This record gives sequence, structure tokens and C-alpha cells, in this order.
Amino acid sequence: MSERTVAAGRGRSSAPPRFYFSLRSPYSWLAYRDLLDGYAWLADRLEWRPFFEPDERSAKALAEEGGDFSYVAMSRAKHLYILQDVRRLTRERGLRMTWPVDRDPVWEVPHLAYLAAADEGRGREFVDRAYRARWQEGLDICDRAVIGDLARELDLDAARLASAADDPDLRARGVEALLALDRDGVFGVPFFVHRYDKFWGTDRLAAFADAVAARTDPARQGAERPAAGPAAPLARDVPPGGDGGHAGGCG
Repeated sequence: MSERTVAAGRGRSSAPPRFYFSLRSPYSWLAYRDLLDGYAWLADRLEWRPFFEPDERSAKALAEEGGDFSYVAMSRAKHLYILQDVRRLTRERGLRMTWPVDRDPVWEVPHLAYLAAADEGRGREFVDRAYRARWQEGLDICDRAVIGDLARELDLDAARLASAADDPDLRARGVEALLALDRDGVFGVPFFVHRYDKFWGTDRLAAFADAVAARTDPARQGAERPAAGPAAPLARDVPPGGDGGHAGGCG
């Protein structure tokens, strides 16, 4: 399977459609599920681009390149709303979810590991496994040991993926990924870009798919996403998480 990652220096009209995703965001996870369940044809045509809040080292390198990262702290009221909203959305999709608890997360750990997996043509498989680990198993994907375990499950180099945040080349590519966010005006996820058109949020996926289909496969325009299956009970053995607000939410 070919992998498309961040590419620089191309005009917007000639760049492929882009999907900005974050392994942190529940809305990004839901958009990923909707993409695979209803628009598998589109998933193969996208350039997959990671969105993550930079740590101090990445933020400094980003600033040195003239970039910026849009961050708006989330209010308590919005955080409580998201807990309710995501619960509703997972039930609608028949997904079983466990809220993770984040303790001093470094988001380069999983997102630079994604770049390393993409180098081996396994980026999407890593995304799938990391989303499942975080949102359905309640695992801390910023724990290097967890990333190493996920890599081993995928028959990838566990040491390389677990230490991706220490790799100078992957760090540089992570900064380029952050610069791409800045260039495309991405302020949250899920975020989709097609030529000059931008689509933000899980509920904009259908419109994005139609926009891409209009230029590549008009027969697919207006295709409906398959109805969600029966709701599965949500896991209750892990307490609601400590994801205390970030720029990755759809809202």
C-alpha cells in the first residue's frame, strides 16, 4: 500500500486532497472510522497529515521556521459538553469507547512514530492500532513502551517507533508537518482540504467526499454512509479521562 505523507512546495490546486488527523482527538478518531466505513475509496486517495500540539523543542523549531501553532484553551463547559457529545456519537456508531487518562503527554511520541510507520508503508495500520489503543483500550499512547508494543504487533521496528521523538530526522519532519498546518490554515481536527476548499469537523466529511468525487469520480457524489450498527455498551471500568482541553477537538 502506498503512503502519502507531508509534501511541501506544491500549489494548493495541484496538491492531493488532505486529511489532517490527530491521535489525541476523539472527533478525529470518529472521522477516521466514518472515512473507512463509508468512504473507503476516498481513504486511498488522501494525503494523511498528522496534527499534534508541539512540545517545547518542536515549538522552538517551528518558530525558527516562521511558523505558528493555533491553540485556544478549552473552557470547562466545553470540555463537559465534549464528554457528552462524544458519548452520543460513539453510541450512534455502535462503538465501544474508554476515555483515556493523559498524564504529561508528549504528542510527538505517537505522531512521529506514525511518520516512521509510514516510511514502511504501514502508516494507516499504525493509525488504526493507535486509535484503538487510545480510544477503545484506554492506553497511554504517549508512553514509549506502549508505542513499542503497538509496533511489535504490526511487525515494525519497535525501537525506532518508540524512540521516534528522539530521532532528529523525524523531529524535522514533524516540524514540517506543523508548518503544513500553518500553510493550510488548520485550527482543529478532523480537517479536510481539497484544492482551495476546507472542511472542518466530522459532519463535513460527506461534503468533502462530494467535492473530491466531483473532480475524480462524479458517480460517487452523494453516496450515503452506511447506517451505523446497533449501539454497543460503553466500557465503564475506566474513569472519564483527563484530557483537559486542546486544539484538536472539533469545536
